[in-house]
Amino acid sequence: MLNKESIKLSQDFEIAETESFSKKIKIRDFESLKRKIENFVYPQLRTNPFYGSNIKKLKGQLKNIYRYRIGNFRLFYTIDSNKNIVIIIDIEKRKNSY
Repeated sequence: MLNKESIKLSQDFEIAETESFSKKIKIRDFESLKRKIENFVYPQLRTNPFYGSNIKKLKGQLKNIYRYRIGNFRLFYTIDSNKNIVIIIDIEKRKNSY
């Protein structure tokens, strides 16, 4: 028997990027990550944005935000489970992100 979580995870999530993220990813510091994000990060987020070795749910006031670790960078996103959408909010160097 499948529970609701299993049903939701069997459907792929769509990826949506905020305008500020789209502008920031074009900056030279982050430009090299774009291909890695598209080829490795987005496929994982499409299938299961809730859990993974590089995924962590933040706490406190940021409890609705997740972070994905990409080396020395952190990709921040939120999930709309009702619409099956992962919304990419921001990317930062680790030292500037916390």
